[in-house]
This record gives sequence, structure tokens and C-alpha cells, in this order.
Amino acid sequence: MTGSAFPAAAFATAADSILRDTVAADPGVSGVVAMATNRSGTVYEGAAGTRRLGDETAMTTDTVFALFSTTKAVTGTAALQLVEEGRLDLDAPAKDYLPELGRIQVIEGFGEDGAPRLRAPKRDITTRMLLTHTAGFGYDFFNATYARLAAEHGQPSVITASKAALATPLLFDPGARWEYGSNIDWCGQVVEAITGERLGDVFRARIFEPLGMRDTAFSLSEAMRARVAGMQARQAEGPLAAMPFELPQEPEVQMGGHGLYGTVGDYMRFIRMWLNDGEGEAGRVLKPETIRMAERNHLDGQRVTMLPGVIPALSNDAEFFPGLPKSWGLTFMINDAEAPTGRPAGALGWAGLANLFYWIDRQNGVGGFWATQILPFGDPASFGGYLAFETALYRALHGGA
Repeated sequence: MTGSAFPAAAFATAADSILRDTVAADPGVSGVVAMATNRSGTVYEGAAGTRRLGDETAMTTDTVFALFSTTKAVTGTAALQLVEEGRLDLDAPAKDYLPELGRIQVIEGFGEDGAPRLRAPKRDITTRMLLTHTAGFGYDFFNATYARLAAEHGQPSVITASKAALATPLLFDPGARWEYGSNIDWCGQVVEAITGERLGDVFRARIFEPLGMRDTAFSLSEAMRARVAGMQARQAEGPLAAMPFELPQEPEVQMGGHGLYGTVGDYMRFIRMWLNDGEGEAGRVLKPETIRMAERNHLDGQRVTMLPGVIPALSNDAEFFPGLPKSWGLTFMINDAEAPTGRPAGALGWAGLANLFYWIDRQNGVGGFWATQILPFGDPASFGGYLAFETALYRALHGGA
């Protein structure tokens, strides 16, 4: 699809209305940025509402967001580059690159004294397992065992960006099932061990510069901080409340699973690279054959499941397209049947904790990103607006049908 073929005017009218309605709804969101792209360039960009709750500063398309788990696909891209270079074997024991992964044990519950019951895993963790969330790591806001480790044993949150936060036991033997968690934070550490560089430096030289991503980083520059969106929490009765939040600016660990700040416009460049078989604005990032390999299902009989909201302040129960089968590539969710929005089977996508959502449809050569800064995850107003935005794009593609 070429830029001129995209029905930009029809989609822009619908999209602008969706953004305005999502802000005006009761309950609604205070501000949102959304963009869509095809292979040629951004075909829609819009913003509505305000950048911070209680502040009249308008939300703008160059607003900077904490990207949370939309960081994961960038880390996966860096790992795939090392695979191309023959420096990373996805199926070798990951401890060969990062010895501390060989010391992780499996938790089998808690004893009568409340102490964790641990044992050695039955097999080694591989980097493929880390990329597909089958290694055995979870998150405390989606897993009751991890939540208990945090509450009763002082296990730090991954938001602290510390090595101690990563030192959680496995919830099951590596490869046994799919469980969404800190797997790709660990993958980022594998990338660092192989390259001998910090993850942000790897990203900058190998991904951001070829893609022209100048507003994405683990730490906020002065210029980025001036445009950063404020975080908000949805109250039980519906209204939003401002909440102080900032990821550590000099983190002990640059977290490959959630640590980046950036703009939606920058992420459009990343999505276009995937739509264009690995080619960026200023150079190639991945080979076409790597893209085709990564977009396939890499689960071995496991399935992507619902995310249970164990800590209600951070996440509701959440699932994309309930009832439809979903698998996992490197490193995206794959919907295995056509979604109600019109997203075709085989398209890629995922999300970030503060209700950020993106998708990459290589079949139709389109993708999009919807960004808010609202907790808990699965906020009905933001998620509903995003689904309406994606649906409008496919209606425009198909002539309004």
C-alpha cells in the first residue's frame, strides 16, 4: 500500500472524533496521543485533552510517555540482531551468556513458616524462552506468588530497576507454559553480556540512529522532560487522580522489559521498520528473513492467556480479544484469528502498563499506537478508545464497510 492509497481524510475524521470522545466521556481520559502508519510514513497523528491532570497544557503529538512494556519489542530486536551476527544462539542455555541465570530456582509454594520452598529447575532457560515468556518469570501484579514474595519477603518491584528486582524464582520449569513477566528484562541483560555495552547504548547505535528515533531513551533529557506526560490513577468511583511517578533516571539495570521513555512518533518509525522488512529511514536494522522468522508463532504448544489483575491498583484482569486464540512471536503477541477490530490473523501487537497499545499488520502494511498514562492496566475508557481507533482504521481501509 502506498501513502497516496491510504484513505487518510476519511480515517482522520473518524480518528479525531474518537480521541475527542474518549477525553470527553464520563469516565474518560485526561489526554491521549494516537498515530497510524503505513510503509511509507505516518498517515495520521492526533492528540486530545491535556498533558497532565489539572494542568491546562494541551496534549501534543510530541509528548513523551513512559513506554513500559512497549519497550520489549525493542529489546527483542536487539537480540535478533545478535542472532543474525552469530553471537547469540536462541536455543543455547542462556547461562552460557549470563551465568546468574543458571542460579535461578523454581518456587513450589511456601512452607508452614511462610518461607519459599525452592528447587532446581529441570532444564536450562534459553533466550528463546525469555523472548516468548516461557522461561518461568512473572510479574507481581499478575501473579499471586510473586505478590506474596513482595508483601512478605520484601521482593522489590521491577519498577525499581534493580538487580534485586530481577532475582525472583521461576514459577515453573522453563518451557512448561506461557507466563507474562520479567523475561525480557533478563533478555536485555543477555544482550548486555554479549555486547559488553549498556542496553541504552546498544539501542542508540543499532536501532534508534538507523530509525531516526531521537526522542526515545532510558533517561529523560531536559528537552524530553519538558514534554513528559503525567501519570494518573483511576479511582474506584471513576474519576482520575494525579499520581507522582518517574522511572529511575540512573537505573542500576536498564530494564529491557519496560524502561524506555519516548514519543509515539518515534515508535511509528520502529513500527515502519517491521512493516518494511527491517529497513529503517537511515539504514537496515534487521534482515527480511529475520523479520519473517520473528513474526511466526514460537510457542511449543503453549497458549497466551488472560492477565489476572492481582494488584488492582496496577492492573485489572486484562486480555486482548477474549475467546480468540493468541500465540507469541519474537517478541509480540500474535492474534491467530481475525480480531473484531478487523486486525487480520497473523498481525503482531502488545501493550504497556499505563494503557499504551500498538499493533503491526504486515499483511496490510499498516500499524498504530495509542498512548495514555493511566493505571490500572486495562482501563475501560482508554482500552475502549484504542479498540475504536483500530476499528476505524480497518473500516477506512475497506471503504467504510
